[in-house]
Amino acid sequence: MRKTTMDEMTEKEKAARGLLYNASYDKELIDERAYCKALCYEYNQLHPAKIVERTALIQKLFGKTGGSFLIEPPFICDYGYNIEIGSNFYANHNCIILDEAKVVFGDNVMIAPNCGFYTAGHPLDAERRNAGLEYAYPIKVGGNVWIGGNVVVLPGITIGDSTVIGAGSVVTKDIPSGVVAAGNPCRVIREISDEDKKF
Repeated sequence: MRKTTMDEMTEKEKAARGLLYNASYDKELIDERAYCKALCYEYNQLHPAKIVERTALIQKLFGKTGGSFLIEPPFICDYGYNIEIGSNFYANHNCIILDEAKVVFGDNVMIAPNCGFYTAGHPLDAERRNAGLEYAYPIKVGGNVWIGGNVVVLPGITIGDSTVIGAGSVVTKDIPSGVVAAGNPCRVIREISDEDKKF
């Protein structure tokens, strides 16, 4: 079986493989982003009482949704179909997900206001960056995770189950399960223990 060369791949296929691709001038990706932005705009204009309509729009937008979920507007993403959420998912206001690659959340995830999940990055070399090239690495957030306000999660990061990320953190490396982590760059502070059940 012959391997597909870089020249034969679409920009979308390159992105899915973690290769440099051009999102700025590729019609397929531009059209997909425009469709997504229109759905996000529609979602963000809905009256807060229109829960059924809000739920239906997110289900139309995302690649996968679990059981119950609530995402407070305004919410913004780039493609939508790369986002998967588990059951009992909650995202507070001003959540931004740049889902050029997969962004997967487990069950029982809580996200505080003003958080960003960015799968997209750009070359350090200015010439390639100015040519519109970028890369995208997936983000995975485990189950039973609480993410504090104003947290930024960078491309390629995995956050383990039952972990808490402190407010204002910039997550630049993987964070294991069952810990409290915070800071810029985000680092493990301590494990979560049975003592925490008393608080």
